[in-house]
Amino acid sequence: MNTTLSKTILITGVSKGLGKALAEKFIQMGHRVIGCSRSEAITESLQKRYGNDHHFSAVDVSDYNAVYRWFKFLQTHIPNAPDFLINNAAIINKPHPIWDVDPNDFGKVMDINIKGTFHVLRAFVPWMIQRNMGVIINFSSGWGRSVSPEVGPYCASKFAIEGMTLALAQELPSGMVAVPLNPGIIDTDMLRECFGRTASSYPGPSEWANKAAPFILSLSTKDTGKSLSVT
Repeated sequence: MNTTLSKTILITGVSKGLGKALAEKFIQMGHRVIGCSRSEAITESLQKRYGNDHHFSAVDVSDYNAVYRWFKFLQTHIPNAPDFLINNAAIINKPHPIWDVDPNDFGKVMDINIKGTFHVLRAFVPWMIQRNMGVIINFSSGWGRSVSPEVGPYCASKFAIEGMTLALAQELPSGMVAVPLNPGIIDTDMLRECFGRTASSYPGPSEWANKAAPFILSLSTKDTGKSLSVT
């Protein structure tokens, strides 16, 4: 393993979309990426592609025991706790008014978007606190600060991310950072579920990552506790 790589960056939900684009961009920039996804096939493919300097694992973040096993594995396979922890893994509900949302669909959104973020924080933040350093980014959304019809469960989950992250920022030691980050509007599979063909008028994940990655790396203690956006 190359111990000279600049930063160690943990990202959840790296199988596609923003997570995959960020992982690839950070690797291109010379950083070590630790990624997870529910897809074993995709994580195995990423591992083969990028080699032993990076770690890609199949992890369901909605399962705390799975997240904790991943944490224990990484403790023995990377030199230090992550410098950056990016909670990206999320899903959106099928568009419906609240009263028509399937209860199982609602539950899955909460299990991944909110509980999944909490599980990763609970497992990894104490390790980061031992070094009294590190940046924690929980992806929010424009729909975590405003709302639209038929995506009520997703809006609720992202409003929760805002609140949980701002509370976390007040709990961390002074050398650490916690930020709820709105990535902006990007042409992803998730957006296409809501916007249909018009999603293609927005930048794709790779184009977005070109500006998002440097923005994330620039975050410092002056930013902690602020609701930020990639612009």
